[in-house]
Amino acid sequence: MTFTPDEIDAILLSLRVALVATLASLPLAIGVAFLLARRTFFGKAILNGLVHLPLVMPPVVTGYLLLLTFGRRGPLGSALESCCGIVFSFRWTGAALACAVMAFPLVVRAIRLAIEAVDPRLEAAAGTLGARPAMVFLTITLPLALPGILAGAIIGFAKALGEFGATITFVSNIPGETQTIATSIYAYTQTPGGDANALRLTLVSIAIAMIALMVSELLARRIMRRAADL
Repeated sequence: MTFTPDEIDAILLSLRVALVATLASLPLAIGVAFLLARRTFFGKAILNGLVHLPLVMPPVVTGYLLLLTFGRRGPLGSALESCCGIVFSFRWTGAALACAVMAFPLVVRAIRLAIEAVDPRLEAAAGTLGARPAMVFLTITLPLALPGILAGAIIGFAKALGEFGATITFVSNIPGETQTIATSIYAYTQTPGGDANALRLTLVSIAIAMIALMVSELLARRIMRRAADL
């Protein structure tokens, strides 16, 4: 289990990419999940379809669309580079973007189910006492849905950690820059004699995912116990 410098870089990069992807997408996922769970509006079915589209499309298609949109010649990519100096294509930031897009549907679904499980009568009671909708959301809905939000974040992190198709299409497989655990495993499987290296990284990936899921379960139980005490 002696790792090469490139493998250590791939592990650390995967953790950074997955963490950034999760934290960056979580606020938007909470907002979208709340809209889908609690609001009725024109185009709701379209929004729901767009949110879940990455789940049913081939990941390579998602990566190619990201390349067309956020590449240096893409409309958003060129605009972000000109005004802010932000570059996504063939950078680790692009890997984080691809992972966030692929994990987003899973995060939204988990949070939406958690919000739908919150009793609307509690929110209505807070409203009758004079609380504004934003305050009701922050003090009633969000705390009660916290276990589901946590579960969604962990699922998104695990998904981002193992993302491959969209990432390699959008940012390629550049050692030290965009080479994650998944792309490293792929590279080793294409290299004669690379089976042992691929197996090492596979075990690392499984271990990280299992630790994340166990931590999520422990935190969810602690939150539920505190909520019951209240």
